[in-house]
Amino acid sequence: MEKIQVDILGLSTSPASGGAYALILKEVNGNRRLPIIIGAFEAQSIALEMEGIKPPRPLTHDLMKNLLETMGAELAEITISELRDGTFYAKLNFDSQEVDARPSDAIALAVRFGAPIFVADKVMDEAAFLPEAENPETAEGEKPETKGVEPKLTKLEALRAQLKDAIEREDYESAAKLRDEVRKVEQRQ
Repeated sequence: MEKIQVDILGLSTSPASGGAYALILKEVNGNRRLPIIIGAFEAQSIALEMEGIKPPRPLTHDLMKNLLETMGAELAEITISELRDGTFYAKLNFDSQEVDARPSDAIALAVRFGAPIFVADKVMDEAAFLPEAENPETAEGEKPETKGVEPKLTKLEALRAQLKDAIEREDYESAAKLRDEVRKVEQRQ
């Protein structure tokens, strides 16, 4: 599989996202951006680690890193390997082993291990975009920010992302309400 190394450009949200975040990845040797919609908990976990903020007790991804290190495993890299029906899939790569993961969890671990992040070439070709114009305020050598790359989510996309997140958190009461809201919006279209 051909793959492209990416860096985390930033996390962004919009008022219409309803709690979901877009994790923006940028190819290292190019200008394409890849937005991945993730839940608020995963976004918080990634942001805290990127900012160097250590919570008083370990978050789930901190616990996972501690367990892996205790067992002698070292995360070599992660790869966002597939895009199927609008859902991204990832792989954690340990020496000679691959483990399936959600991209948000894989990236949360990658930032903790300092492991490189890759995206399959076919995924970049299918889902990445070129920004309309580079931010003129960003001089060469400066770290770009997420201003100007905030994706516009439709209400339906935002609700679906929230629904998926609620199901993953096993918050079925919220999931039922969100499901009903998704149906209402779909009927209006």
